[in-house]
Amino acid sequence: MSDIKLPARKFDALWAGRGYSRRIQNFQDLMRFKIRDILLVSSLYDSYIFEEDGRLYELLQQEYEGLNLTQAPDITHVATGQEAFQILKEHEFDLVITTLHIEDMHVIRFAKRLREEGYTVPVVALAYDNREKGELVLHRDSAVLDRVFIWQGDYRLLIGIIKSIEDKINVENDTQTVGVQCILLIEDNVKYYSSFLPIIYTEVLKQSERLISEGINLTHKFLRMRARPKILLCTTYEEAWSYYEKYKEFILGIISDVEFRRNGTTDSEAGLTFARNVRDQHPDIPILFQSNVADNADKANAIGASFVLKDSPTLLHELRKFMADYFSFGDFVFRMPNGEEVGRANQLMALEEQLALVPGDSILYHAERNHFSNWLKARTEFWLAFNLRPKKISDYANVEDLRTYLIQTLRSYREIRHRGTIVDFSRETFDPDGSFARIGGGSIGGKARGLGFIKALNNNYNVRDHFENVKIIIPAAVVVATDVFDQFMAENNLETFALECHDDEELIRRFVSTQKFPRKILRQLKEFLEIVRVPLAVRSSSLLEDSQYQPFAGVYETFMLPNNHPDPKKRLDELVRTIKRVYASTYYQSTKDYIKVTSYRLEEEKMAVIIQKMVGSPHENRFYPDFAGVAKSYNFYPMPPQTASDGIASVGLGLGKTVVEGGNTVRFCPKYPRHLLQFFSTADTLKTAQQEFYALALDAHEDEKAFHAHDTLIKKYGLNIAERDGTLSHVGSTFSLENDAVYDGIARKGLRVVTFAPILKNRVFPLPEILDLLLDLGSWGMGSPVEIEFAVNLSVPPGKPQEFGILQIRPMVLNREDDALNVDEEPAERLICKSSQVLGNGVISDLYDVVVVDFEKYDRGKSREVAQEISKFNEKLVAENRTYVLIGVGRWGTLDPWLGIPVRWDQISGARAIVESTFKDFEVTPSQGSHFFQNITSFMVGYFTVTSNANDGFIDWQWLLQQPPIEAMTFTRHIRFNSPIAAKLNGHQNKGIILKPENL
Repeated sequence: MSDIKLPARKFDALWAGRGYSRRIQNFQDLMRFKIRDILLVSSLYDSYIFEEDGRLYELLQQEYEGLNLTQAPDITHVATGQEAFQILKEHEFDLVITTLHIEDMHVIRFAKRLREEGYTVPVVALAYDNREKGELVLHRDSAVLDRVFIWQGDYRLLIGIIKSIEDKINVENDTQTVGVQCILLIEDNVKYYSSFLPIIYTEVLKQSERLISEGINLTHKFLRMRARPKILLCTTYEEAWSYYEKYKEFILGIISDVEFRRNGTTDSEAGLTFARNVRDQHPDIPILFQSNVADNADKANAIGASFVLKDSPTLLHELRKFMADYFSFGDFVFRMPNGEEVGRANQLMALEEQLALVPGDSILYHAERNHFSNWLKARTEFWLAFNLRPKKISDYANVEDLRTYLIQTLRSYREIRHRGTIVDFSRETFDPDGSFARIGGGSIGGKARGLGFIKALNNNYNVRDHFENVKIIIPAAVVVATDVFDQFMAENNLETFALECHDDEELIRRFVSTQKFPRKILRQLKEFLEIVRVPLAVRSSSLLEDSQYQPFAGVYETFMLPNNHPDPKKRLDELVRTIKRVYASTYYQSTKDYIKVTSYRLEEEKMAVIIQKMVGSPHENRFYPDFAGVAKSYNFYPMPPQTASDGIASVGLGLGKTVVEGGNTVRFCPKYPRHLLQFFSTADTLKTAQQEFYALALDAHEDEKAFHAHDTLIKKYGLNIAERDGTLSHVGSTFSLENDAVYDGIARKGLRVVTFAPILKNRVFPLPEILDLLLDLGSWGMGSPVEIEFAVNLSVPPGKPQEFGILQIRPMVLNREDDALNVDEEPAERLICKSSQVLGNGVISDLYDVVVVDFEKYDRGKSREVAQEISKFNEKLVAENRTYVLIGVGRWGTLDPWLGIPVRWDQISGARAIVESTFKDFEVTPSQGSHFFQNITSFMVGYFTVTSNANDGFIDWQWLLQQPPIEAMTFTRHIRFNSPIAAKLNGHQNKGIILKPENL
């Protein structure tokens, strides 16, 4: 079949005569085994992020561009093991991919039962980090899995997994049929081969891309695409040598570790031995060694091999460089029958534009060869390709009617496709009221993935209009994807500088001052700004951000722009400078300190940028929502009648900066919105209520010569301004000095305080009900507890619905240990600390160091100085690779220095257990609405809160302050013990203790 049915041409017979039929037959004989059906056993959220909004299908289908042979693999998703076994009875699958987030059974138990029931299908497990990988690899039955990979946010890993299995099965036939080449990858470290496989496969696709763009004929393209090099992953010497001996005539190159198992034991020079033996037979085979041992470089060079240090900040860059000459895919090239190129398109919009310009003979030429439908299938546009295929030339009066039909079909399809999905940006189809579009290629990053996921749920389950007179929205946005970041870094030669620079101001200066920015992206950003003339939030969305186990919450920057300059060029310049500032935040010193204590490499990080319409309304020269907040589906500090699974929310007047940075906010449980312990008394209300709010200054513009690390256009205002703007009435109350009482609303005279009483008590807006629904929906969809950032605009014109905007959704990080720990049996004299408000579960042992704030000397007015002292201790201990217990007073990580100690996460990144207590004369409730707490949970840090009203909680200050410090500063001291102390946390009962060392 073809797109348009045309009469057979005479040259059809010539093809067979010149041997093309045999070559095509050979091509069809390649890749006999194809993974056509994949069973994915995981949470719904895992399924969503793996498919990357369809990008997985696009990459898979690229190797079939121009063919009508097979369909891209289908992925069937189930959330439980029982569902998996049920569907396996009904359907045959070629591959099972599973994550650790199976609702009803452990992954090892699932795989073992598969084998016991006779299924031989390959089973691959995806772990999120080394901790999960370790749990699988060390499991005595882990051999039941065919392979374990670590998922680091790059969806191309799935391509590598699929291709490695296909290649292993097809290599013998394909090498013998047409001489397909092979690449040996010898690596036994799960993390490294999980990084290498996607890169190698990507380079293979890039090679194909170059061949196509160079105008190779259709059949040659078929052969090249089908006959791509096989990638053979080996983890032992014997496995690698077996492959080599069998396919030595077809080896394209070798990428090898130096140390791996040989003869059943770890051999520190196994790779070198392997290379020498290869060199004896084939001295011209390119070999790349990668190792943690720098001394191996000389040994590699002696063999005539390349070498890269695994710890090098440019490891992945060096690997790409080594592969560059061997492995690429591309545009739709419009040609005349004589082969002349007359146009080129790289996406649907460009195809539509070129169809209006190219000669009619070119359209007919491509139609009879299936080019349109095949190219569309390669870009995952299967429905559109299917609908174009049955059309015949006789259906149209002339080629111009055909041209019109193709253009109209493409345009209509793009409009339909935009609904509820992330699409490529186009000025013609972008809806400023709700579109979510992509600019550039690559990943959209974790934060954008979360937004895309909740947008899909919002549309698919009709949540948008669930509440009367309220519209639940994901604000319109474009995402500048990670390929733009890569291009920007490369064109401006920034990568090495950024990795090595430790001065944030100099870093920002260098990034912002760059002259090169991709021209095509500038044009699309200009078009976006022509459509959207309201204030914008420019948010980070890095590859690793909002991942399951290292969410990187608050690590990168968000900036807000008035977007109101009368000069369009100035608006574009401001936006591009802001994007560059977000790019620079990828390499802030705080980011580098953060990533040191993760299993990731900063070099692996890539930054996408979300440009999103702000939720809110203008008020004179200010723009802000009526209120914003953070809601979590799991509450680490539930107070009866609340339970942990009832969730918790923190809300504040104005922009969400107050909430995410730990300022005074209103905290409530969506199921019990009237249960507000922080307002238990008038005195408590006055102490804890919000007195100021943040808004974007509409009359301010970023100084082009300033290189601040943070947003300078966000200003702080008093409640009198909010009252004048009319926004305080929805959330305010009044303190009457005469009656020493706080009254709901602001109708009477008195001191204004933010209590949210009109909403939480009088239900002027269904906030608790909306949060309860969204938290439940999000938790179900992601397969884990979730955190949602939101903003609400009540200041809408008459007749318009009020807006609840979802700004972000991410999985919460919880320790899922099942063992309940008994922490009640230890006598008090054995304890440094005991608490009934604990975050975490398990035992943290081998702690010898304590950094403690002197309870007697602490001065609330000097809290910033205290933070600096702690930062110095942290820097020293991290450099020594020593973790420690941190004990202090007030709220850690607070925005308000009077409420506690305003440390950033990077200033305490080495702490494994953290204790906060009340002041001598002032009690502060723990904060959960901040990025600070998200990092506490992501790093599995034990967190103890000791309050004066907890009868069984205490800190033995007298004992602590009697211990001789190895170093003391004005307000803090560093204590080191000869024997370890341990923290025990029972997360099920929210109880915990820290034990004194046994031998002082």
